[in-house]
Amino acid sequence: MTHPLFPPTREAALARLREFAPCAGARYAQSRNTDAGPDAPSAASRLSPYLRRRLITEEELVSAVLSEHSLQAAEKFVQEVLWRTYWKGWLELRPSVWARFLATRDRTSLADARALADAEQGRTGIEGFDDWARELRETGYLHNHVRMWFASIWIFTLRLPWALGADFFLRHLIDADPASNTLSWRWVAGLQTAGKTYLATQENIARYTQGRFAPKGLARAATALTEAPLEPVRPVRALTAADPATPALLLVTDEDMYPDFLLTGGSSIRAATIVADPDLLWGDAARVFAASAAEDVAARLRDGLDDRVTVAGCLDAQTLINAAQAAGVDRIVTAYAPVGPVADRLAAVTAAVATEGIMVDWVRRDWDTRFWPHATKGFFPFKEHIPNILRERGLV
Repeated sequence: MTHPLFPPTREAALARLREFAPCAGARYAQSRNTDAGPDAPSAASRLSPYLRRRLITEEELVSAVLSEHSLQAAEKFVQEVLWRTYWKGWLELRPSVWARFLATRDRTSLADARALADAEQGRTGIEGFDDWARELRETGYLHNHVRMWFASIWIFTLRLPWALGADFFLRHLIDADPASNTLSWRWVAGLQTAGKTYLATQENIARYTQGRFAPKGLARAATALTEAPLEPVRPVRALTAADPATPALLLVTDEDMYPDFLLTGGSSIRAATIVADPDLLWGDAARVFAASAAEDVAARLRDGLDDRVTVAGCLDAQTLINAAQAAGVDRIVTAYAPVGPVADRLAAVTAAVATEGIMVDWVRRDWDTRFWPHATKGFFPFKEHIPNILRERGLV
């Protein structure tokens, strides 16, 4: 089964990118905030599910867009792509924020459970909000501007806990991402940039839905939530350089499903295992997408690896031990997993397989290595580094 809006293949992602790239300049900048409805044409790229799983990469996307436009003309879109990189880097430097979200979500209880159910099922009586709740559940997708309105209404009008709203998105968005989702909800609530909130208004919603919705009764003020101080910024995790000549098993997780950067030059990869563990994914839409994408990855790898490619359903130590032993290697190579459930599981698995004499090398993409260390403060200081890094990479 495949998703009707997002066929889970790299070929589909590249086709959508080719179609979108010529439109990523002035048209995108002028119309990117408008949501005319789930079945209407949109200026949005709708590439986020592919970027989330890295069926295509941020660098490929920026390169394609800048081959059609100058950086100045495509600035708004390029910045949107780099917001995703920034969020990941910000959380990588402060991993306890993810743990704090999980703990907040798990200990939050409501005296009125019906209010939560009504919000999730679209039974609040709030025009627009109820439609978006149903759209999210049915399609696994919402326009980015809609996500902001929805979160604002959830927190400030319905006065529901932000962490339960973030969890609702995680359970239904096909592009659900620990960094972008958690930190965006925190931003709306006034936690991410302390004291700065986002307030959805009737006028703004009516304008950018082209009059489809003009909800009444929305909160007229948004008092920022507060929390205990965050941990100090830590450096980006250092990785141990491994000997690329040592034979290895390639492990592909749903965090990075285009592993070609690990297969370049004199690659010593002998076999591959692709894992999209449903226990590490939120909701049926994401699970179906990732499982189908895993099959697509396997099909692309089989020619180069003489069919020594397997697809597994569980990311655990025994799966990797069996795969490494079948390949006759004691080394596993995998793309770096940023903060989130896959990274947590990989850390545990790495320690477990080491007891069997099998080493796991995490390899970070250079894009992340260059950008993440600059996510120490807000996005505006971060974006000052964008032109120079893109220039260094030959993209401008």
